[in-house]
Amino acid sequence: MNIKKVIGYSALAGSLAAFSAQAVEMSVSGSAKVTYQNGDSSEVTGNAYGMNTSMVFTGSGDVNGYETSLTIVSNDLNTGMSSAALAVDLGDMGKVTFDQGTGAGGISIIDDKTPSAYEEVWDGLDAVTGTANGLVGGGNGGVFVYANTFSDMNLSVQYTKGGTANNADNGNTEGTSGSSYDFSLTTSSLMDGLDVGFGYGEIANANQNTVNGTSDTDEHMVAYATYAMGGVTVGYTEAVISKNTAGGTSEEAQGWSIAANVMDGLSVSYGEREVEYQKASAAHVTEDMEGIAIAYTMGSAKIILQNNETSNNGGTAGTNDENTEIALSLSF
Repeated sequence: MNIKKVIGYSALAGSLAAFSAQAVEMSVSGSAKVTYQNGDSSEVTGNAYGMNTSMVFTGSGDVNGYETSLTIVSNDLNTGMSSAALAVDLGDMGKVTFDQGTGAGGISIIDDKTPSAYEEVWDGLDAVTGTANGLVGGGNGGVFVYANTFSDMNLSVQYTKGGTANNADNGNTEGTSGSSYDFSLTTSSLMDGLDVGFGYGEIANANQNTVNGTSDTDEHMVAYATYAMGGVTVGYTEAVISKNTAGGTSEEAQGWSIAANVMDGLSVSYGEREVEYQKASAAHVTEDMEGIAIAYTMGSAKIILQNNETSNNGGTAGTNDENTEIALSLSF
C-alpha cells in the first residue's frame, strides 16, 4: 500500500469535508400537537383524539455569492414530503423561488391576518371554502415566485402554468385550471404597530377562453390591517372571490378580531367573520362565524382551548356547525 497516497487522499477528504461544512448549513425544526375535538350533534361520532406532526428541513449554501436554500416540509404521520421550495437570493435584485405547496409568495402569504391566540374563527368548521377560510389566490404547486422590497414596501409576485400540484420530479401537462398569477404588497413602516397589506390575483380555467360570452377568469382580492399596542392587537380583513365562469358562486367576506396577552404566557382572542355567497341561480346567503381562543405557553409547550361556531354553514341556509378543540402543542 502506498502510504503517501493514503495520507494524501485523507488530507483531501478532510479539506473537502471542511469546505462543505463551511459552504452548506442544515437545520431541522418541527412540532407535534395532540388534540381533542368535540363537534355539534350533527357530527358523526368517532375518535375525538388525534395528533398532528410537522417536520421542516432547511438547507442553504452559497453559489457564486448568491445564497440558495431548499426547504422540505413533511406534515402528519405516514406522509412523505408534503411541500417544498427552492430559493435563490439575488441580494438587491430580490429572491426567486420555485414553490411546491408551501405558500411562499404572492397572495398566499396574506392568508387570514386577523390576530388570534390559536387558529382563525373558521378553523375546524364544516364546508369551509373560498373566502370563508381566508385562502385566496392561484395554484399551490409548480409556482414561480419573485419577491423584493422597495421603499419599505414588500412585493411578492407568483405565477403558475396551471394543472395539478405535482411533487414528483416531472411536470404535469393536464389539470383543471389554467394559468394564474397573483401578487401582494405589504408594509409595516407607515406607523409603529400598524401592518397593512393588499393582494390581487386572476385564475383562468383549463381552456383559458370565454364561456357563454362571459370572462372565464376568476378574480381574487384581499386586504387587511392590524394594529398592535402594548399586549393588544386588533385586525380587520376583507376578501373577494369573483366567479366569472357560468353558474359560479362569488364570495365576499369581512372579518375582525382582537387578541390580548393577559399575563405572562396567557393570551386570549375573539373574532367574527361574515361571508356572503352570491349565487348565480339562487338567493344570496350570508354565513356568520365567531370564535374564542385561549392559549397558555410554557417554554416550547402550549395548551390551547378554542371554540368556533357558524350559522348558514358553507352558504347553505339553516345549517349550523360548532367545533371545540383542546390541544397540547410542542415545538422544537
